[in-house]
Amino acid sequence: MARAASAPGTRGEARLAGAERLRARLRAPGRRGALWGGGGGSGAGGLGLGRVAFRAGAMAFWAALSPSIVEYFEGEDFYRCGYCKNESGSRSNGMWAHSMTVQDYQDLIDRGWRRSGKYVYKPVMNQTCCPQYTIRCRPLQFQPSKSHKKVLKKMLKFLAKGEISRGNCEDEPMEDAVAGDFGLINKLDIQCDLKTLSDDLKESLESEEKKKGKSSKKEESNELSRSQDIEEKLGSGEPSHSVKVHTAPKPGKGADLSKPPCRKAKEIRKERKRLKLMQQNPDGELGGLQARREPSFCPPKAKSNQPKSLEDLIFESLPENASHKLEVRLVPVSFEDPEFKSSFSQSFSLYVKYQMAIHQDPPDECGKTEFTRFLCNSPLEAENPPNGPDCGYGSFHQQYWLDGKIIAVGVIDILPYCVSSVYLYYDPDYSFLSLGVYSALREIAFTRQLHEKTSQLNYYYMGFYIHSCPKMKYKGQYRPSDLLCPETYVWVPIEQCLPSLENSKYCRFNQDPQAVDEGRSREPDRLQVLYKKVVMPYGVYRKQQKDPSEEAAVLQYARLVGQACSERMLLFRN
Repeated sequence: MARAASAPGTRGEARLAGAERLRARLRAPGRRGALWGGGGGSGAGGLGLGRVAFRAGAMAFWAALSPSIVEYFEGEDFYRCGYCKNESGSRSNGMWAHSMTVQDYQDLIDRGWRRSGKYVYKPVMNQTCCPQYTIRCRPLQFQPSKSHKKVLKKMLKFLAKGEISRGNCEDEPMEDAVAGDFGLINKLDIQCDLKTLSDDLKESLESEEKKKGKSSKKEESNELSRSQDIEEKLGSGEPSHSVKVHTAPKPGKGADLSKPPCRKAKEIRKERKRLKLMQQNPDGELGGLQARREPSFCPPKAKSNQPKSLEDLIFESLPENASHKLEVRLVPVSFEDPEFKSSFSQSFSLYVKYQMAIHQDPPDECGKTEFTRFLCNSPLEAENPPNGPDCGYGSFHQQYWLDGKIIAVGVIDILPYCVSSVYLYYDPDYSFLSLGVYSALREIAFTRQLHEKTSQLNYYYMGFYIHSCPKMKYKGQYRPSDLLCPETYVWVPIEQCLPSLENSKYCRFNQDPQAVDEGRSREPDRLQVLYKKVVMPYGVYRKQQKDPSEEAAVLQYARLVGQACSERMLLFRN
């Protein structure tokens, strides 16, 4: 799924990789007949019309009883990689989901599966050229980074005043900000974010200290409070103005160590204004507000000095005469939904514009059929349990309406434990707004909102993290986040995974050598099979089969989906 302002190679690449998998399946002999009954014959290339009708009726009948019905494709696919462009380096297993419950899909993505339309696939991690690790963010602990805040402020300025700050932000790929965010989290060069106090302000404050005749005990107390204040600000990623720090110059810059580091003009103006106010109001009246100063030259802690939450930054109030109006609508992916149906034409036109401009797709590859198949058709059955979110579970389009027209659409799945990002397409004319980053932050905030009603919905899944592909490493900047171990299917903080990924493309993240896949298939005979309109355990079905390859395919399927899903989902066998 997964984002730049979705630059090429981000969520677009994920969808295109899924398309490559599906096309490879469809090109296989007899494959189209197996899926849709294409062709009029009854040979290997297609199903007879009578069999098609029979099959459609059987699927509809069984979907009403057990919604998850899948058709597994035995063996492994070799196809062109959408990331490194290796013509046959990408390998995966796949299945066609005729229908699927949200719980089954939740359990599948927790085992490394991912969907593209109704095609559900799982990379063969130790063989594929670009291993794809499922990544999830923990929204409840998420704090926006400096680059995230810049994107949100840029949007607010555009909405409020119509300001367009292009510069380096036009078509800004999210991965450009990764290095800076990794550096911040790993506390590398953290002092580079500290600003120094001007000499005149420092002297003024020091003179005030002398007048008050502070005792040494108070000075020690002040030093402690200053130290704590600095730690709090470092932890929040905010610049601190409470200490003078001369940072070492970068090698080769030839900086003069006898001079303080250069500061922005805006910062100097703020300090001058602050000094002027303090001189005019020796009793501590700043701007008409009584401010009792601490017995140190640290500014008193105020609510305004606390880091703003993600919601504060997103939903900051706009003036009544704002230049633009942005509205985000959550629309169920269903042609029976009137809002989805009425906005379909505009949404499709936006998709075509995006695919042709950003991914250079020819017109015949981004038609209405492709759009519907990949971004509108979903195997997920909509569910509205009383203890679930108000919008229910299932697949949705999150539409971004600017002044009455759609400028971006985020395709998401709302599942029992997460919001799963599928794809994003947007109007290239608004690339300067970094819509990929902005929509990711909105989806994180949306997950937090859903959590308030549905406490178990705690995570935001971003699709696959591909460390070997620079375009896909941007997902690592949404911290805290975890990667899924490809062998034991446990979640490991990404900070613990990165050193191993620097040494090898494929890694087992679970450091316990004795750990195994706890959800593995232990009793394959309990696997549920749908065969000739009859549901039966695999142990019964196996006795009716004589082809040894049939058993190999079913056991491979059981191993990949795990015991729980193999007992709930119906494996269709023809």
